[in-house]
Amino acid sequence: MNWTNAIQGFKDYLKFERGLSDNTLAAYSRDLSLLDQSSGKGPTSISAQDIQQFLISLHEQGTSPRSQGRILSALRGFFRWMQEEQMRTDDPSLLFENPKVGRKLPVVLSVSEVQSILEAIPMNAPNATRDRAIIELLYACGLRVSEVCTLKRSLLRLNEGYIIVTGKGNKQRLVPVHKEAIKFLELYLEHERPHLPCKPQHTDTVFLSVRGTGLTRQSIFLKIKHFTAQAGIKKNISPHSLRHSFATHLMEGGADLRIVQQLLGHESITTTEIYTHISAQRLSEEIATYHPLNSL
Repeated sequence: MNWTNAIQGFKDYLKFERGLSDNTLAAYSRDLSLLDQSSGKGPTSISAQDIQQFLISLHEQGTSPRSQGRILSALRGFFRWMQEEQMRTDDPSLLFENPKVGRKLPVVLSVSEVQSILEAIPMNAPNATRDRAIIELLYACGLRVSEVCTLKRSLLRLNEGYIIVTGKGNKQRLVPVHKEAIKFLELYLEHERPHLPCKPQHTDTVFLSVRGTGLTRQSIFLKIKHFTAQAGIKKNISPHSLRHSFATHLMEGGADLRIVQQLLGHESITTTEIYTHISAQRLSEEIATYHPLNSL
């Protein structure tokens, strides 16, 4: 079997059985074609040594660790498929691990910058209370934007000072809510939401659009971009920046890492540990700015 037929067969499998997008199929096809060009061998003849040489060549060409990992992932899927289709009895990609990818530290807002964004919301504008409540929740609770979009009225416990959030994998967690966020959420629920249309499937959805459906992640992203620009902040901000800021400010205030992990809904504490790096970086910057030795 030649590469053209093998790649097409793999793409058909990914499309019709796995339901992957055309963009993903195109990326897999490009990655497999690189191995074809590098090895000069057919797909049934490729060995582990050939893959090793291929990965070395990617490194020498300056391919980023993240891209190397994506390419290796494509190879694993391809050779696993060949085994399932009985085109090969072995998987030559099995012994290779993804290169380590350095984590990029997220953009973090200062407390004053968060306040500037909140104050940039014109409270006399339509649905302003809704928008203020959303941004208050993103920062005060460290919610993911998807969690805000799917927040349910039946899971609000505002009198008790917390909400029940449904996160990744449909896992629920209790999240305490700051009194300021509660104030704007209650104002929205009492004065704005009753005047918005509501489609039958969204009667339990907290945040509604003017069409009566739940808000999309894109619409919240655009709102935050707009209010950030109005506040005169030049940082590249997204809804996730407010979540990062929530966690970073907790860590800087001395919060326990395990507590931050629970509040964020991280399954692994290693995901939360990035905020210890951010705090350490902030401390280094403070020392560089204020330590007397740096003025000598």
